[in-house]
Amino acid sequence: MKRLVVLGGGESGVGTAILGKQKGFAVFVSDKGKVKEKYANILNEQNIEFESEKHSLDKIFIADLVMKSPGIPDTIPLVLKLKSMGIPVISEIEFASEFTDATIIGVTGSNGKTTTSMLLYHILKQAGLNCGIAGNIGHSFALQVASYNYENYVLELSSFQLDGIRKFAPHVAIITNISPDHLDRYENKYENYIASKFLITKNQTENDYLIYDADDLEIHNWLKNNKVKAKLIPFSLKGERIEQGAYITNNMIQTELNKDLLTMDISKLAIKGKHNIKNAMASSLAAQMMKARKQVIKESLEDFEGAEHRLEKVLKINGVQYINDSKATNVNATYYALECMESPVVWIVGGVDKGNDYLDLMPLVREKVKAIICLGVDNAKIIHAFDGMVDVLLETSTAEEAVNTAYKLASKGDSVLLSPACASFDLFESFEDRGRRFKNAVREL
Repeated sequence: MKRLVVLGGGESGVGTAILGKQKGFAVFVSDKGKVKEKYANILNEQNIEFESEKHSLDKIFIADLVMKSPGIPDTIPLVLKLKSMGIPVISEIEFASEFTDATIIGVTGSNGKTTTSMLLYHILKQAGLNCGIAGNIGHSFALQVASYNYENYVLELSSFQLDGIRKFAPHVAIITNISPDHLDRYENKYENYIASKFLITKNQTENDYLIYDADDLEIHNWLKNNKVKAKLIPFSLKGERIEQGAYITNNMIQTELNKDLLTMDISKLAIKGKHNIKNAMASSLAAQMMKARKQVIKESLEDFEGAEHRLEKVLKINGVQYINDSKATNVNATYYALECMESPVVWIVGGVDKGNDYLDLMPLVREKVKAIICLGVDNAKIIHAFDGMVDVLLETSTAEEAVNTAYKLASKGDSVLLSPACASFDLFESFEDRGRRFKNAVREL
């Protein structure tokens, strides 16, 4: 019996452990942190051996295969030692994909991948396809492979998940865009991060598809300098016709595949902003490849409710709209959020800086932001970047304090926007925790 060691007792780790046991592996789960009670209960119910708050090296180094949770860097001594011993270290995505024959659509990118994934899943479900959604969304891919017989999967994939693949090959890959993010995990080298994103197409063949943003300079340059076997399907906000791809004509989205043309009115899209036009293009192209009917695609784009924590309208109070964009954990995501704002903004920003350069935000801040509220432990870099650009720049240390401060600063017709441009782990468990606390504080006003 082969021995599977799972590093990390969270969502992906527990899902992998369950699938591994189902497929005949002897499974051991090891987490240097504390395994949450809900996951510990599941492992106990499944009679899966695990340890919490330690790594027992004698139990780990006898593994035939190791699945490393995406939050664990490749550079820690334990992972380096495993690799030096010739023990394969893979991701949950790689492991689970070995045990399903489903058609997989993989979605990656610095921004937009959650919305694109959820929008595509919505279309495919409305089209009647037997479909699951996993990766960074919902229950782990491994747990769903163990529990269901989906014929299709939409997988939202981070660069960390892609770093651990060997044979994984989605039939359709989508790269929404690329901008600097998580550079601390990539030796602070942008080129390493870009290469990580393109791992999504590494194992594709000429029978597969790569849908990508043709307006994105980094994607354009990488494709110019590297060979890809998959069929290239671009989308663009420029007005030039693309026979295999998507483009804009007279405020209409045109997606064209094999001379099959789908036309959609931009004004009818349920989600607004230039970035969401691109998300709609990518989703529509993939849905067409999956043989979804045109009418279903159009109707789905018109009634999609959007992703939680992504430009999520919470409440309007005294004429002020409160917006939760907690998932904006990098500068590019916040750029899109500010670009969408049509009213004066009280902007809540801050958290764990990931090597951010705020230069691109400065024109939007000058144009649209009336006050900045910092929400983080160390706000020095934000204060240095934007001091003097707005009349009011304050620091807060809780979501409740930030919301109450914004309530005092905002006037009728303004928007209060939580769009942090930073990770959440200084004050919150996750961006979801940050978003929920923001929403709760707004509801208590």
